[in-house]
Amino acid sequence: MSQTTCTLSPPKRLLMGPGPSMVEPRVYAAMAQPIVGHLDPYFFQISEEIRGLLATAFGTSNQFTMAISGTGSAGMEACVSNFVEDGSKMAVLANGFFCDRLSELGRRQGASVVRLEKPWGEVFDAGEARDFIKREKPGVVAYVMAETSTGAVQPGKAICEAAHEVGALVVADCVTALGTMPCNLDETGIDAAYSCTQKGLGAPPGLAPVSISPRAPETLRGRTTSHKSWYFDLKLLDEYYGSAHRYHHTAPISMFYALREALEIIREEGLPARFARHERNHKAFVAGLEAMGLRMFVAPQHRMWALNTPCVPEGVTDLAIRKRLMDGDGIEILGGFGPLAGKVFRIGIMGAGSREENVLLLLDRMESALRAEGFTPRSNGVEAARAFYSA
Repeated sequence: MSQTTCTLSPPKRLLMGPGPSMVEPRVYAAMAQPIVGHLDPYFFQISEEIRGLLATAFGTSNQFTMAISGTGSAGMEACVSNFVEDGSKMAVLANGFFCDRLSELGRRQGASVVRLEKPWGEVFDAGEARDFIKREKPGVVAYVMAETSTGAVQPGKAICEAAHEVGALVVADCVTALGTMPCNLDETGIDAAYSCTQKGLGAPPGLAPVSISPRAPETLRGRTTSHKSWYFDLKLLDEYYGSAHRYHHTAPISMFYALREALEIIREEGLPARFARHERNHKAFVAGLEAMGLRMFVAPQHRMWALNTPCVPEGVTDLAIRKRLMDGDGIEILGGFGPLAGKVFRIGIMGAGSREENVLLLLDRMESALRAEGFTPRSNGVEAARAFYSA
């Protein structure tokens, strides 16, 4: 007979990178509950609870809201593959790594992909977005609401208005936005949104929340080619999660338990309070970084609250700082990639990890690591953050 004690012993980490983020003990406890079958009434009860809680978090009344099996990239591929087909035109507002991934997925679906480009970390203003969309007249417009590679937030209302004027659908990447800042799908006019579980929602990776507006299914019905992906066919998935409960695949039951509990934690906190917490901790962290003499990569009005990108000081390597944090205290932060490789840190203060004590601890340990690598801070970052909190 097998023993009941788990034999795994992972190292203790404080996850302060761009994801995965810290997970609440309640969420871990939910994952330890007995599984049921993927066609069990209890599973569909949980999935319906998730549908309602997700809709609130997304800021939508969309009935077509669900969590699909797979990480955030699965949500991206589902949204692109369902609404982009051979011979169609897809317009991408490109200002970071995940805009590039959206473009690649569009090309793989046989679309003609046109791009409006900005340097990483910058955002598009309303006028240039409108001009681009009206000139190109695409069938689908895609943008990243919160770009995980840069820490920048892209406003979407003007994008959606221009897209709808030319009859296009809008696909929005909400991966690092959901649970950390308002997504406001209905107010913004987004037609297909996707996210993940392991960032602002505070659950382990494994599911991709997706929400589709009422006008988007009309596009699905009007496709002139068959959908190339069976697994990500939203019509089939809706038949599984919807009232028909027609078998599609074996869903990861324990992950649904985790997501439901994470969303319940968000409901109890309340979205306004959760957003305010992320904003406050972000601003305190930035106050501490700037007091030490670090420069932020993204302009203040375009910064995400959940992901911070301070520039790596001259004479210091990001790898050396990250190694000191990991070896000393088990703290994980990550660096930049692509054109930002070696130039920025990517530091997530999100979900369960967005706490005052984590902000102060990280500032203290970063200052020690920077000093050890030969950088002399201008002033004390922890004191600056404390002053912000007490103001």
